[in-house]
Amino acid sequence: MSNKASRMQRQWRITPHDAPLVEQLIRTSGLSPVVAQLLVSRGVYSSNDASAFLETKLTNLRDPQSLPGIPKATQILIRAIEDKTPTVIYGDYDADGMTGAAIMVNTLRLLGADVSYYVPNRLEEGYGLNEDAIRTLVTRGKKLIVSVDCGIASVGCAKLCRELDATLIITDHHQIGEELPDAEAIVHPRLPGTNYPFGELCGAGVAFKLAWSLCQAKCGQKKVTPPMKRLLMQSLALAAIGTIADVVPLVDENRVLVNHGLKALKADPLPGLLELMKRTKLDQVSELNTESVSFTLAPRLNAAGRLGQAQLGIELMTIDAGERAVMLAEYIDGLNATRDTLQRSVQLAAQKQIKEEFDGENDPALVLNGVGWHAGVIGVVAGRLAEKYAKPVIIISMDQTGKSDAVGSGRVGGTGVNLFEALKDCENRLVRFGGHPAAGGLTIRESEIEAFRGDFCEAVAKQWADQSIEPAIQIDAEAPLGQLNLHIMSQIETMAPFGAGNPRPVLMGRGIELAEPAKKMGSSERHLSVRLKQGSKVIRGVAFGAADWCEPLNECAGPIEIAYRPVINEFRGYKSVEIHLVDWREQTVSEPVPS
Repeated sequence: MSNKASRMQRQWRITPHDAPLVEQLIRTSGLSPVVAQLLVSRGVYSSNDASAFLETKLTNLRDPQSLPGIPKATQILIRAIEDKTPTVIYGDYDADGMTGAAIMVNTLRLLGADVSYYVPNRLEEGYGLNEDAIRTLVTRGKKLIVSVDCGIASVGCAKLCRELDATLIITDHHQIGEELPDAEAIVHPRLPGTNYPFGELCGAGVAFKLAWSLCQAKCGQKKVTPPMKRLLMQSLALAAIGTIADVVPLVDENRVLVNHGLKALKADPLPGLLELMKRTKLDQVSELNTESVSFTLAPRLNAAGRLGQAQLGIELMTIDAGERAVMLAEYIDGLNATRDTLQRSVQLAAQKQIKEEFDGENDPALVLNGVGWHAGVIGVVAGRLAEKYAKPVIIISMDQTGKSDAVGSGRVGGTGVNLFEALKDCENRLVRFGGHPAAGGLTIRESEIEAFRGDFCEAVAKQWADQSIEPAIQIDAEAPLGQLNLHIMSQIETMAPFGAGNPRPVLMGRGIELAEPAKKMGSSERHLSVRLKQGSKVIRGVAFGAADWCEPLNECAGPIEIAYRPVINEFRGYKSVEIHLVDWREQTVSEPVPS
């Protein structure tokens, strides 16, 4: 079968253009037609709703005291600071957990605490609090343990802390189980019996709120000292990285955290982050956006965690300027290259398994397994395949010796499936599991994998109900390429930050031709570069991870239709508009080419 014939076709769902609503929003809000149309396509109809969506003032952040558990946690920590109680921040090994842990370490250091940090080794200890680590920390004299981005399901570990006479504060945002841990304080936006109005903060977002509360408590008022203000702005930058990396919805408070955090990251980055930005040339761009984090910074931080060295990521974000910061940035940048090689190896093996053993187009979900697949990269591969096939994907790594249980990681892409609930439906097959609606992890005995595969597909199919499982792309509007210029893009950018819950707009173009043959790009030739023409307009397009489109695009005889995201590309201080291809298809009906 040719590449052209085997390429998966995805359904294009174009949001209906409601002209009266768009015109009304333009009239009442003064917004540009482009932004008004995009807002209406996302369910924003009134000027009040538009203002609430577009305005991301720092004052829109809720008082940290209103976040469940913060008053008590603050009280305990302030007493620990004053008494010099040996305190350890117990973080998680992903970018959210590392940034959240760094926020707490930096804050407590500034406030004079006796503080250190611990993060479990992803490959040896797995996710979250574990009893062996707690015993070791207590043996080393730690009296207060503060979890970041983990702990809400650690009922046994909380009990152990009580037995060892160690105080435990849990700060987390993950799914809450049937039983709460018996901790001294629990900080969580969805704590049962409370009514905090926004439950989608990530672990670093929760940590930022606690850091803010601690600074206010130390000052005895809401206004903090200049050193504390600088600390909180740098913590806001860390919270922005964690929020983007953890793919929580960029709405409500998360929009504020990310918008102002990115500005703070550009204006005054922590020394270690500055060195990492220099290595990735982010220090040279005029402004940072969510793509700067999700494609550049977050993968490098995650690489440290995925390869069992998350403690170096926390050190990078808590270290003073100097040679050590430069060396850490260089080393972590190198870890990312290693992670990339491992990831490609696992992804190729997983795709081969899909082709040979499963129905990638019609199965409601994919559960793939292999011996020795690196546990640190299976989550990334699951995410890539979930996006490619538009369905939940779980990748399971089996122990090469067969002596240990297999570990798995799952992602749902943009399907709307609740992964946590699907895993919960299969919990009788699992040793343990955890996560949230979009991502999760599991441990499973090898003998249960086949039965779990059937149960998981059934659970996902139940959620799909009567929905079509055909891969689909939601398109905001049709827009001729000739309309794309820096002025229009500046209007679109007012809707930023873009990400989960507020994706960068996807537009559609018809009557497109190749101005020159498409070609592969990148050191490993995994990406695609193409120059596209519509009427008299020629524009550069790229498609990341889509080198397999090269041959079928060049073989296509007639005009094509494209789904794309317009972006501003900055190179050596010069800005231009280019497009990121989301999908393409042959144009079957002859239509006039837009001017």
